[in-house]
Amino acid sequence: MESLAEKKYQHVDFLWDERKALELQGDEVALLLYRSNILGADLRITNYGGGNTSCKTIEKDPLTGEEVEIMWVKGSGGDIGTLKRNGLAGLYVDKLRALKNVYRGLEHEDEMVGLFNHCIYDLDSKAPSIDTPLHALLPYKHIDHLHPDAAIAIAASKEGEAIMKEIYGDDFVWIPWQRPGFDLSLKLEAAIKENPNLKGLYLGGHGLFTWGDTAFECYINSLDAIEKASAYLQANFGKKRPVFGGQKIESLEPAKRKDQAAMIAPVLRGLASSYARMVGHFTDDKRVLEFANSHDLEKLAPLGTSCPDHFLRTKIRPLVLDIPADLDLSDKAAIKDQLEPAFEEYRKMYEDYYETHKRANSPAMRDPNPVVIIWPGVGMFTFAKNKQTARVASEFYINAINVMKGAEAVSEYVALPLQEAFDIEYWLLEEAKLQRMPKEKPLSRKVALITGSAGGIGKAIADRFVAEGACVVISDIDGDRVQEANKTFARDTSTAVTLDVTNQESISQAYKAACLEFGGVDIIVNSAGLAISKPILDTTEKDYDLLMDVLVKGQFEVSKAAVEILRVQGLGGDIINIASKNGLVSGPNNVVYGTAKSAQQHMSRLLAAELGADKIRVNVVNPDAVIEGSKIWEGKWAQGRAKAYGITVEELPAHYAKRTLLNEIIGTKDIASAVFAFVGGDMSKSTGNIINVDGGVAAAFVR
Repeated sequence: MESLAEKKYQHVDFLWDERKALELQGDEVALLLYRSNILGADLRITNYGGGNTSCKTIEKDPLTGEEVEIMWVKGSGGDIGTLKRNGLAGLYVDKLRALKNVYRGLEHEDEMVGLFNHCIYDLDSKAPSIDTPLHALLPYKHIDHLHPDAAIAIAASKEGEAIMKEIYGDDFVWIPWQRPGFDLSLKLEAAIKENPNLKGLYLGGHGLFTWGDTAFECYINSLDAIEKASAYLQANFGKKRPVFGGQKIESLEPAKRKDQAAMIAPVLRGLASSYARMVGHFTDDKRVLEFANSHDLEKLAPLGTSCPDHFLRTKIRPLVLDIPADLDLSDKAAIKDQLEPAFEEYRKMYEDYYETHKRANSPAMRDPNPVVIIWPGVGMFTFAKNKQTARVASEFYINAINVMKGAEAVSEYVALPLQEAFDIEYWLLEEAKLQRMPKEKPLSRKVALITGSAGGIGKAIADRFVAEGACVVISDIDGDRVQEANKTFARDTSTAVTLDVTNQESISQAYKAACLEFGGVDIIVNSAGLAISKPILDTTEKDYDLLMDVLVKGQFEVSKAAVEILRVQGLGGDIINIASKNGLVSGPNNVVYGTAKSAQQHMSRLLAAELGADKIRVNVVNPDAVIEGSKIWEGKWAQGRAKAYGITVEELPAHYAKRTLLNEIIGTKDIASAVFAFVGGDMSKSTGNIINVDGGVAAAFVR
């Protein structure tokens, strides 16, 4: 075998670490997971959630004590790039092969999946996937089934079989397109028996099977196969004709593309959410622009994708916007009216597709809106139930673009026939998988921008929102703290912006970030604040202006900018203003702070009255004495309040607790819970209201 040092690849990443592999030596399942993870780390090798890997080991049967062959394979719904032991299914190989004795033919394919459960060896197994027998019926110890763009480009070519022969000779055979299932596994088994020296199989329109006696040999065989396909395509790009027929239009400059995308994103989000609210993703990746700006866009985009994994996540075809890249978007309502017919046409196309191809037992039609929206000269938007799904859909369509590019370079691209595409999209097994998905969380599909959320109350609100399923825009005037706060969230749940609520340009940039990252915004929490505690004669004009600018004008400007987005989306929304008990209660030495807080509260009432017709709810949460994690209490405010009450700073928490009816110290999570109460769904018919979270201060009772 070639040494590791001699393995050189130009089109895939060689990630095998011999020292790491030696540490795992003797544990074939651990080596399977290692191989899977490094294969999945390169999106040129396989797409997210796509493909599957397996190995076979000898284990002791817990009932008979005899040695038996067990297959470990990626379970249903997993991703090889992040695969762990609990994502595998462990099954008896002899029982899986014995299923041939009860198989009743293509008309009864789906019943075989239920029988996989009778073959389970490891009781902690993930549910076996439809591809399980494709691994079980092959005689190899380690097997990879991957969806590399280069291989699918050949598999989706009109002359794909001949091209495969040209690249690999007799090392590979071609299996014509067929929906995955038990019958396909029988065809793979037959091909191996007829050609015992094969190195792999091509599945028409679908992907690649490779194998080896060891995890490393299997890994190398997979990389070699993909490298050869990639090199063949590379040598042919532009040889027959310009890529995608050549460039038809030019892209806008990068900064202008981002500006246009941010402005149109909430318009598209509103239109794409006519059936259910969606979260967006935008990319102006050079591969997208090469396709979007080409002469062949009009020909290829309507054809849809070929690989089932691509198709399931990107829908039957994208929607291409027929508007200039530099279109003036200042009147978003007018743009929405202009684009509505294109969305209606797409929905009608999808309804016709469903009605034409549905079976007697097909599930009900799903959301007819597009998932992928292409704007030539600007980029591509994707919309789905959450950010991760939208991002992955974008990655899948880029995979599809790569496939079309390769297929058109060497032959002619062939998409799945519409009936085949429908039968996959509305496959009863796929529907059952969807029905098994966990129930969505209360704030799923929602995007929240929270000012002052690098710490204290704002950060607690962000934490709660993410836990409840929302995407959040973390914002604060302190850029370093914002970045640190953002690191506490998982990918696809947050983005961070530096925001000065007294600066309109800064506010504009924050909403631009929300629109680019998530497609728009649904919840705005005005939590940015500061406090100054001084007697009136010690309070300066500078103090007054600062408090009014941050607390009152800041709330006004952030809310005003939000309303434009909320209205054009047409999905309603929530504005939650974090005010204070001090807006209701007269206290010593805080005349300007209390006045500003009172102004925040009344502004909320006025906005609630104005925005109700748009289903935009405006409510207030009044904290009191939240010292935990607050920068306000780190400075002179705490000293000022302590002086006003004739106590030390250290005595403040107990002092505030004792003056409440419940004798409770108030924490940041208490405020976050009150905010969630307004936006979590149970108070969807409440607006213009105030919740006090102060432990019970009788003087602050709202009358």
